[in-house]
Amino acid sequence: MTTRTDDIRLGADIGGTFTDIALDVRGTIFSTKVLTTYSAPEQAILDGIAIVVRDAKISTADIGIVIHGTTLATNALIERRGAKTALVTTEGFRDVIEMRTENRFEQYDLNLKLPTPLIPREHRFTVKGRIGAEGQELQPLDEAALEEIADQIAAGGFGAVAIGFIHSYMNPAHEQRAREILARKLDMPISVSAEVSPQMREFERFNTVCANAYVRPQMASYLARLQTRLKDMGADCPVFMIHSGGGLISVETASEFPVRLVESGPAGGAIFAADIARRFDLDTVVSYDMGGTTAKICLIEDYAPQTARTFEVARTYRFCKGSGMPISIPVIEMIEIGAGGGSIAWVDAMGRIQTGPESAGSEPGPACYGRGGTRPAITDADLVLGKLDPDSFAGGAIKLDAAASQGAITSDVGARLSLNPLSAAFGISEVVDENMANAARVHAVENGKNISDNVMIAFGGAAPLHAARLCEKLGLDQCLVPQGAGVGSAIGFLKAPFGYEALASKLTRLSQFKADEVNALLDDLKASAESFVRAGTSGRIVREITAFMRYAGQGWEIPVALPDKPFAEDAGITLADAFRKNYERFFGRAIDGLDGLEIEVVTWSVKASDERPASAKHKITTGTRSVPVAVTREVFDPASGTMQTTAIVERTSLSAGDRVKGPAVIVERETSTVVTTPFDAVMQSDGAILMIRKESAA
Repeated sequence: MTTRTDDIRLGADIGGTFTDIALDVRGTIFSTKVLTTYSAPEQAILDGIAIVVRDAKISTADIGIVIHGTTLATNALIERRGAKTALVTTEGFRDVIEMRTENRFEQYDLNLKLPTPLIPREHRFTVKGRIGAEGQELQPLDEAALEEIADQIAAGGFGAVAIGFIHSYMNPAHEQRAREILARKLDMPISVSAEVSPQMREFERFNTVCANAYVRPQMASYLARLQTRLKDMGADCPVFMIHSGGGLISVETASEFPVRLVESGPAGGAIFAADIARRFDLDTVVSYDMGGTTAKICLIEDYAPQTARTFEVARTYRFCKGSGMPISIPVIEMIEIGAGGGSIAWVDAMGRIQTGPESAGSEPGPACYGRGGTRPAITDADLVLGKLDPDSFAGGAIKLDAAASQGAITSDVGARLSLNPLSAAFGISEVVDENMANAARVHAVENGKNISDNVMIAFGGAAPLHAARLCEKLGLDQCLVPQGAGVGSAIGFLKAPFGYEALASKLTRLSQFKADEVNALLDDLKASAESFVRAGTSGRIVREITAFMRYAGQGWEIPVALPDKPFAEDAGITLADAFRKNYERFFGRAIDGLDGLEIEVVTWSVKASDERPASAKHKITTGTRSVPVAVTREVFDPASGTMQTTAIVERTSLSAGDRVKGPAVIVERETSTVVTTPFDAVMQSDGAILMIRKESAA
């Protein structure tokens, strides 16, 4: 009989279409994809676990740790399926979440469409009491009014409460007292902004605490249910969640701060890509993650994904910053669009093919799934173009109906544009590929980057099908498709550190820098961040200290990395020099020579994480050993615009250094890598496939 050990780890990623499971048994990965069950999302995890433990010839009791990421919180915000939530806020600030900011993301759009606030006006309650910008109490909290508000909420059928008071990031006393008063009469979760997002800017902070409260009952119920059902099937092991910043936190923390789980699945993918980048010593990488519902683009430099303190959910205008719902938490920065295998294709009023953001998901799924779907999805187009084998999709677990795909494409796209099914399918594929290329270009420009020299790392069930074509459009010469690419995010979970980032806004002008106050603040942040990490590990913890700084009067700040040591009294001079160097890196030059131009710190950050084992190093090989072709099928060739006889190669048949000439399709259980005519594919020593442009090959 075996016993549970920590060297058997399981990652589970719930997506909009598929749930990915990756089981690491002492370095050997066993994986599977299972259709997501919307009514009971945990069921797909249990079904997937049963498959991988059977394949690994172990029992569920042997699993030492389960690491989970999910899009459930994101989907609840996008689809507005959260709890009926009340917002309690400072008198005069009732409409902050609806007024937003003065920014117009579309300057000349007279019919500008903004996201509807999560909490309607009639569910927002105000109370007298005021904290000043320095943290001083200007007006006492009206506790009698809070008692009356508690009675109204109790009688109103609410499921959660959010509390957001002005300047509570400087002094949370009023928010904490309000929670005490409300909790005496209310049996429901209460979220306070000073704990969820202790940062400046009321709109972002209020919106974040509202989002946390909105999804908290649903996520707490789901996580409790998951733990119970895992124990019932014999997996009585710790469960940790991956948060949007890419670290692991306990289920208890995730239940209290579920807004930190928004974008947790994509964060795992970015960690997976960063690990591949470090493995091959690639310091500039663009990761491309395409699943069943969305596609994500992330820039990775020096083996680390770019991060941010805010991001947007549910943008009403594709690619437009400011058109979504801001969430103010640490996050791996990426751009996400509704372009997955299940994204629906349609024709707009101007006769243009469009794809997404609506997705067929897993219920009913694309037309070819035979589960009741009648509208064409990207997967239907890929099937008609020959990229997919109808008999071996998802390892043969799902038999695809090519006739259903042709019928759906003809009905919704071909007939409207007088195109045959093949031409319509190519049009759909080209539109989705161009949308992803545009997303990558926009993301690069917004970050001031040129990605033409980057190596792409493609993963997710659908990305290897489209990666070569995307590289053609972006002018990239190399693309890596790692081993296990079909379940890349789930494998990324297994490589994530236990980590947490604690932030606090405290406006500090360098001319008035007080080392004792700043050191005390950072000590509190270090203790807070490390307490979350210690819930999951006893290993060595490393810390990253960051100050978000700006010239006084500017609207936004830039990150400045700082050494992890106490500040001396003259640290203001060192901070100013570090800020100017970073400012030059971001904008080309610092602003000097203006009398009285002050530099200030807006927010301090401490990120704590445990050290992870270093990945084994590998060198890129371009290969010279040609692979004989035994199997072919007809696959659409974008270069000629016709179906071409194309080599079909089993990934497991390739050895390091083997070179497959394009066009070809390299098949495996969970995805297929389409090598277009301009590319060849070379098997690497770690099992990754390198697609390399023919004219750039050595």
